[in-house]
Amino acid sequence: MILRCSDGLSSKEVAAELGCHEHTVGKWRRRFLKDRLDGLLDEARPGRPRSIEDDQVAAVIERTLRDSPRDATHWSLRSMAKEAGLSHTTVRRIWTAFGLQPHRQERFKLSSDPLFVEKVRDIVGLYLSPPNRALVLSVDEKSQIQALDRSQPVLPMMPGVPERQTHDYIRHGTTSLFAALDVASGFVIGKCYKRHRAKEFLSFLKEIDTRVSSDLDIHIIMDNYATHKTKEVKAWLARRPRYRVHFTPTSASWINQVERWFAELTRKQLQRGVHASVKTLEADILTFIKHHNENPKPFKWTKSADEILASVKRFCHRVDQTLCGEL
Repeated sequence: MILRCSDGLSSKEVAAELGCHEHTVGKWRRRFLKDRLDGLLDEARPGRPRSIEDDQVAAVIERTLRDSPRDATHWSLRSMAKEAGLSHTTVRRIWTAFGLQPHRQERFKLSSDPLFVEKVRDIVGLYLSPPNRALVLSVDEKSQIQALDRSQPVLPMMPGVPERQTHDYIRHGTTSLFAALDVASGFVIGKCYKRHRAKEFLSFLKEIDTRVSSDLDIHIIMDNYATHKTKEVKAWLARRPRYRVHFTPTSASWINQVERWFAELTRKQLQRGVHASVKTLEADILTFIKHHNENPKPFKWTKSADEILASVKRFCHRVDQTLCGEL
């Protein structure tokens, strides 16, 4: 403000240029004219003086990051307050100011696949630029889905009262769902089996083969599960040249889009479902697939391979450069 005023501009012109009120410009001009540079220093503000020294704040941060209490795996507000001799509200303000949340924990696993980069580029390339006259299917199985029945009837939701279930349950068996997601349209081919061996997987591939037009090539994205790589499966695929298999990197199921659809199935159907038999469980799963396919919507993949690899590399550097080597 002072420098622009020294160029001969009026307070109104300076205020318009800097986006403030002209009275603000006038105030600082008067203070500069009266006390020169000293007039530009901020004056002491009213209020209670600080009761917490910088050393105390540093000690709380250091103890939070480096130590743990003797009787717990992480600090709570009150345990840290007792240890530091401060109030728990003070500890909360310090933790909030520095973004510390000892009560939270996140999990991660980095892929050790030596072909991680190549596989990511291959699969993301299929998502962002699918080949012509071809179908890209994301395939996997959701195994050991339990048919759970509650030990007592479910109490329905009422005004002011949520739906209530007993905490204990009765197991009535399991089923395994094999699913193939068309990444372009969101359409799902699904079938339930009692087990999830290579025999069942081969049967599901035959199911796909009968439901996909014979004039289309089929690109299958799947993980490295042992049942996907048996001699029988390899021989069946080798006899059908229109099939192209793309394996995801090990420990990188997040790149397989059908996993996202499995999450929808779990959230909308399985998590709160009550099933008195495997038969009713399978019927509900197939009904869910039928309703989904009446108005399928594809998942939108937004990250390029370069963006994914750059993100993984940044994470590796934050955690420990020795975990991943050169990407």
